[in-house]
Amino acid sequence: MQRIENKTFQGERPLYKIKDTLLSNIVIGEGESGIKECQHIQIENCVFEGKYPLWECHDMTIRNSHLSDGARAALWYSKDIVMENCQVDSPKTFRELDNLKLSNVTIRSATETLWFCRNIELLNVEIGEGDNLFLHSYGIRCNNIKLNGKYSFQYCKDIEITDSVILTKDAFWNTENVTIRNSRLKGEYLAWYSKNLHLINCHIEGTQPLCYAENLIIENCTFAPDADLAFEYSSVNATINGSITSVKNPSSGTIIANGIDEVIINEDKKGDAKCEIITTAQQLS
Repeated sequence: MQRIENKTFQGERPLYKIKDTLLSNIVIGEGESGIKECQHIQIENCVFEGKYPLWECHDMTIRNSHLSDGARAALWYSKDIVMENCQVDSPKTFRELDNLKLSNVTIRSATETLWFCRNIELLNVEIGEGDNLFLHSYGIRCNNIKLNGKYSFQYCKDIEITDSVILTKDAFWNTENVTIRNSRLKGEYLAWYSKNLHLINCHIEGTQPLCYAENLIIENCTFAPDADLAFEYSSVNATINGSITSVKNPSSGTIIANGIDEVIINEDKKGDAKCEIITTAQQLS
């Protein structure tokens, strides 16, 4: 493997089609497409400042490096990428990727990031300004992530999230096959129009959660007082640890909670609305 160290590159395509190369203490300065159409690359302690620096790359590891805000749309149309201990300040960083692993990464500007990606793993990742994160992606595994941003995980499939904090609005809309464990989910209108959403040991905050959901399963979750008007037009089987402020017009299934302040079944219900609603007091009486 060849080594390129302690250099600065600028302009267009300065390292085009390199292979089997270690890049150490390199600066990719102003210009476009600094490292493009490359294979079998290791990147260590590098700084990226120019636009579109890492496109059409395959089998690449990036460690201890920084993508500045100038490195917009940094990593697109690539496969088999590992990124460890990096700071990402560039917008629209990840698109159209297959098999991406992020570990100990901070993404400070994640607007329109991780779109149309496949087979993604995130471990110990902190994400800020994450509006529209993970649009139309699938095969997502997240462990110990913290996300702050609206409209995340829309139109995504096959997701597993564990030990995480999701601070968002309109998250998980139109998703399919999602399992979330031991996590905090804060934001209005959680997971509308979802299919096969499974929440285990989670805490849910924000108004009108989990409406229009199909085959919703909730195990041992807690609901904050502001998580009101839940389950409207949803098919749901839920076991809630504690009380819930209000439930409105669920379509079918069973809801069990320690207490429910208000159950709203009114003329706006759809069909028979045959959902069994049970509180602990009813079970003990």
